Amino acid sequence: MLPCKCCRGRSNKFGICCHLFPCAVAVDSDGEPVSVSWSGDTRRNIIVWMDHRAVKQAERINSSNSPVLQYCGGAVFPEMEPPKLLWVKDNLKESWSMAFRWMDLSDWLSYKATGDDTRSLCSTVCKWTYLGHAHMHQASEEDSRDMEACGWDDQFWEEIGLGDLVDGHHAKIGRSVAFPGHALGCGLTIDSAKELGLLAGTPVGTSMIDAHAGGVGVMESKAGSDPESKETDVEAICRRMVLVCGTSTCHMAVSHTKLFIPGVWGPFWSGMVPEYWLTEGGQSATGALLDYVIENHVASPHLVKSAASRRISIFELLNEILETMRHELGSPFLAALTNDTHVLPDFHGNRSPIADPKSKGMLCGLTLDASEKQLALLYLATVQAIAYGTRHIVEHCNAHGHKVDTLLACGGLAKNPLYIQEHADIIGYPIILPRENESVLLGAAILGAVASKKYITIRHAMKALNAAGQVVYPSQDPKVKNYHNAKYHIFRGLYEQQLEHRSIMAKALA
Repeated sequence: MLPCKCCRGRSNKFGICCHLFPCAVAVDSDGEPVSVSWSGDTRRNIIVWMDHRAVKQAERINSSNSPVLQYCGGAVFPEMEPPKLLWVKDNLKESWSMAFRWMDLSDWLSYKATGDDTRSLCSTVCKWTYLGHAHMHQASEEDSRDMEACGWDDQFWEEIGLGDLVDGHHAKIGRSVAFPGHALGCGLTIDSAKELGLLAGTPVGTSMIDAHAGGVGVMESKAGSDPESKETDVEAICRRMVLVCGTSTCHMAVSHTKLFIPGVWGPFWSGMVPEYWLTEGGQSATGALLDYVIENHVASPHLVKSAASRRISIFELLNEILETMRHELGSPFLAALTNDTHVLPDFHGNRSPIADPKSKGMLCGLTLDASEKQLALLYLATVQAIAYGTRHIVEHCNAHGHKVDTLLACGGLAKNPLYIQEHADIIGYPIILPRENESVLLGAAILGAVASKKYITIRHAMKALNAAGQVVYPSQDPKVKNYHNAKYHIFRGLYEQQLEHRSIMAKALA
């Protein structure tokens, strides 16, 4: 696979970018790559998670009204694997005939490491429509190898035109499915151990999607407990939502009962925390959107050089500029600088809760000003728009059965204090940051610790290794709350305006 922009050419020892989960990997019967590109280049054998080539295929699948769809928020999204696979079958017939295995990238890495083709319950349930709950009374976390592939809905694959994936007891998409952290095969093979500089036989756990590993790495981080509270750990974990903030943002909450929430992925049984139902909201472009907004502004090159000369990030520099502007303009609080600038952050569609991959980004309040200060305002307005999107997801989930009142944030964007404070102020809940900065890596380590029998279960490991760091509280200034309520009202109206515009233009082109 070719290195991607986010790694700037720095990939791991398997030659694969570490930020590309979940993705669809195609290999032939010899384990060699099969192209999923019009170019036929076999180095391009992975469809990245954010690829939206399969919008039409997703629409066709959703027209089937399969019972499977109710466990995807009512509809599959182009970022899920069935529409991507259907696109390949529709458009690259030679590649389709050559593909011997279709795997999530994380499953491919564990297969490459161990030779064990067992797939992860996390990836298959969350992205491939595997119905893991079909066995919730037959398999436990400690005995997950008994969970065979009858969780696949064969009728679904037949109805959408991918019935050949059912052949050979689902050999191409996974015969065996296991809980994350299940010890695979005999551990690292001799070849893989040599390549990685590790010992052969080192335990390797069944994988997780990177964002979900972040959830495992932070979900049990508690900022102290009320000694008078009678709430159990079982209840407390169901009041939390994890924001894994990177190129995109995943919003994950768990529950003991399955909650069907229109436009929000899930409920996925054991999709993140074993034995719990996972609700997974998301925004397809957050960090990627901020990069886009900054990099495409005329003032960006000079700011990048200034930040580099001071050895700080461009985000730190922009935050400083905003603070200077607040003092110069006498703004009552920093957020008020954007009173004339409004953003709809759907530059790569809306994953949740509107679930509209055709939604577009919108900017209101632009002028001819091309200064660094204007870029800083646009950056702040975009941060706020992302936070309004998160507020929309949280409110929507709570309106459909969740009782979220605490957020936990991890990932690269969570290291930006302005980003986190705006989220706390806009959503109105405290945000717990983990003590361990790299929560995704901690989640991956937890899987390895369970595979090596250091801990009995993932939950035991989470309780032992998760720890809270800073807690960011929302502003208590009523003016801040009123300001964001007003902007949130405008934010919600931008999408409605877009729908109206679509309707007008559709009639014009009819």
